[in-house]
Amino acid sequence: MIRKKLTPRQKMINLMYVVLMAMLAMNVSSDVLNGFKLVDEGLNRSKENTSMQNEAIYSMLEDAMKQNPEKVRTWYKRAQDVRSMSDSLYNLVDNLKLRIAREADGDDADLNDIRNRDNLEASTHVMLAPGVGRGEELKTAIDHFRESVTRLVTDTVQQRIISNNLSTEVPSKAKILGKNWQEYMFENTPVVAAITLLSKIQTDLRHAEGEILHQLVSNIDVKDVRVNQISAFVIPNSQTVVRGGKFSAQIVMAAVDTTQRPDIYVGNTLLKSEGGHYETVCGSVGDFTLRGYIEMKNGNGETIRREFSQPYTVVEPSATVSATLMNMLYAGYQNPISVSVPGVPVNKINLTMTNGNLTKKGDGSYIAVPSKVGEDVTFTVTATNEGRQQEMGKFSFHVRKLPDPTGYLQYTDAKGNTTRFKGGRISKQAIMSAGGIGAAIDDGLLDIAFRVVGFETMFVDNMGNVVPETSNSASFTANQIAKIRSLSRGKLFNISRIRVVGPDGIERTLTSPVEVIIN
Repeated sequence: MIRKKLTPRQKMINLMYVVLMAMLAMNVSSDVLNGFKLVDEGLNRSKENTSMQNEAIYSMLEDAMKQNPEKVRTWYKRAQDVRSMSDSLYNLVDNLKLRIAREADGDDADLNDIRNRDNLEASTHVMLAPGVGRGEELKTAIDHFRESVTRLVTDTVQQRIISNNLSTEVPSKAKILGKNWQEYMFENTPVVAAITLLSKIQTDLRHAEGEILHQLVSNIDVKDVRVNQISAFVIPNSQTVVRGGKFSAQIVMAAVDTTQRPDIYVGNTLLKSEGGHYETVCGSVGDFTLRGYIEMKNGNGETIRREFSQPYTVVEPSATVSATLMNMLYAGYQNPISVSVPGVPVNKINLTMTNGNLTKKGDGSYIAVPSKVGEDVTFTVTATNEGRQQEMGKFSFHVRKLPDPTGYLQYTDAKGNTTRFKGGRISKQAIMSAGGIGAAIDDGLLDIAFRVVGFETMFVDNMGNVVPETSNSASFTANQIAKIRSLSRGKLFNISRIRVVGPDGIERTLTSPVEVIIN
């Protein structure tokens, strides 16, 4: 087989793709990957704690079923249905986490110690590969679970919480890009981030299961059911806190008499807030545990004491800034930019830049116009957190000059398709319908139009002399049109010295001519 030799231009394009992919991989720093690992560990701890709380409720329902099966049977059966649906979805997510890890690390992959955490292909293959991707299956399972369990809840606030936590709605900016939920979640997502997203789904699933169980239990007259176990629980607003933010939690005792309030001690200090609300400012990163105990009087006046503990994780602030077209900015050009901060609404995010102008276009979308070639642009992301501005990260991009465009004749073919002719054989009719010269960067990565301000045509007369004709606009002159009409089939002429002005306002003369052969 004869291998087709690549042109210098194609080699340059291939090299550009390699460089861009390398730069994209470099942007996923080890600190960010470690941050995802910390978040995943925190989510797993929260998931385990929630599962323990849910199991305590299942146990209480079983005891209630033994005490009064006639009254409890309906709610007990519904609880078992919820457990079955929840475990089924949970196991599906567990299987997907393991498959992604094995896709990245091989059959000996360890979810607790992933080696290729920055692998961008594993999650894409497992979740989105044509015909075998599991992303649509996961979305369908989540939708089915959400719709099934929300029908068991009568409280509209709880319904909304469950629906929001298990939502598969695609953000508006992803819809604009034509992405579905699974593509938005897993396309080109590092392995450690994909597994963290799946852990979050499992955590939200167990929280939703707990909300349903509390709703089912509330339908039973617990005064008729003997309770032989009293436990203390900590209900945090979040198990992962950004440094400088606040850790908040509700500390409660299960099956407590609503006519009396327990005494809550954090460490050995009595908590004096209303309703057991606790919060503290988190000034350093790492793993922490909230410990204490609850004391209350029983019906005989005896003091009951129960210990509690709740781990939580504080992580460094993080943010993401990406160039929509590629990992490179062009001077004088309107480069689309998107920015997001995990856990922060886009309306609370602000972006600034050096070496240029920045215009906000919508939720998380900006247009960046760098000023100087060769001077890096630095983006600074800030977010409103707990009522104050907090810096979430800085990101630098190189700035380069727009590459030269390619000249072309644009005409409509017999099928009504718009065609850009860049050299070779063409009919006189097509040349006349084009009427002049256009120029654009059109290489599969960019499609940027340039304004043609002049060009030169080179004809060869019957004596073999080269006769130049100059146009000071994008259109053919009358002399140029006359000479083109006089050419017979097989004759050629060149269009050269094409002068163009790009979006950056710089005028340049193209070095590559357009060779035209009359067909």
